[in-house]
Amino acid sequence: MQTWREMRRFPLAVRLLLVNQLGVNTGFYLLIPYLATHLTENLGLSAAVVGIVLGVRNLSQQGLFIIGGSASDRLGARGVIIAGCALRTLGFALFALGDGLAVLLAASVLSGVAGALFNPAVRAYLAQEAGENKAEAFALFNVFATTGALIGPLLGSALLLVDFRTSALTAAGIFAVLTVAQALVLPARKVEPSGSGVLGDWREVLGNRAFLAFAFAMVGMFTLENQLYLLLPDRAREATGWDGAAGIVFLVGTVANLALQLSITRTLKSHGSRGRWIAVGLAVTGLSFLPPAFLPGMLPLLVGALLLYIGLMVAQPFVMELIPGFGRPELTGTYFGIFYVVSGVAAALGNAAVGWAMDTGEHDAAWLPWLCCAFLGLTSALGVAWLHRLGALPASPATGTPAETRERSKA
Repeated sequence: MQTWREMRRFPLAVRLLLVNQLGVNTGFYLLIPYLATHLTENLGLSAAVVGIVLGVRNLSQQGLFIIGGSASDRLGARGVIIAGCALRTLGFALFALGDGLAVLLAASVLSGVAGALFNPAVRAYLAQEAGENKAEAFALFNVFATTGALIGPLLGSALLLVDFRTSALTAAGIFAVLTVAQALVLPARKVEPSGSGVLGDWREVLGNRAFLAFAFAMVGMFTLENQLYLLLPDRAREATGWDGAAGIVFLVGTVANLALQLSITRTLKSHGSRGRWIAVGLAVTGLSFLPPAFLPGMLPLLVGALLLYIGLMVAQPFVMELIPGFGRPELTGTYFGIFYVVSGVAAALGNAAVGWAMDTGEHDAAWLPWLCCAFLGLTSALGVAWLHRLGALPASPATGTPAETRERSKA
């Protein structure tokens, strides 16, 4: 009930984007977790070809976030959001209708480009529309996203009892409905020119040393969040002998998110600086990997998962809130785009490192990947705390005089 009450405080456009994120994550996780199985078992593709198809999707998305961010600044976030959702509709429909490699690659590219357009644009639009209540808006965004990430796999597993095409067409249908809703409800906003070309915008953002330092310091958050899909499910299967045990982890996280996210954000927002709480949240995510590192069984894993979700609930809304404050409002989308390029590359490298640690410690050092994650989380926490101590972080969300913004850019 608290979620719905808080949601009503925001304009209709923000409310739509929140529900939209529920639908986006439902549609995405309804299909993507089962795509590799479909490609190998149903279509008979080799592991190498499956890797290429999945890699093309990831590369298309992670490598083009900066394009989506710039397009949001120059063309308006509304149009980019609609285009991204429409492209994902087409991409997911192609997964349902095509079996040939060329069609599968086209579907992967379209779905990846769709994410590259949609993700920075929706966050830029949300930041602009939420005004002074950015932290609460992004807290709600986190609640709806987490809920969708739970509903999607459950719905996908049920639809797969029919067949993969039904699952893919259902996901495409969800994105089609969202595209129409966005076109009908989201108001267009006047786009303020940045005063320079696209390359000039990129140079300005990449020249902002405080922002880049913050983006690299956040590597731990994205890498550890990704362990919800790698390290934690692996331990859950090992502890229970049941392939569906990972669902229990997601259920714990979703319930905690619904119950605690808004209360955590509201309480912390009025007690101390954003930078301090981001550092605390990162430290909690790092420490969350210690119980499963040394204690076997499902209970320590669930304790660790709960701590991981709490750490993310503390940090994430304030991270999203601070990003626009590093530069000019005209470049909000570009800042989000570059931030997600950095985080995407970091998550890929981090997952590779954790995977290596899992393989290396499989027999004699099962604790190795867990300690690596703990170290990464605590290192990121120290990095953000150091930036906060230097005064390199925005003093308050998206505020400050032009002189203060210039000083942050020089830090």
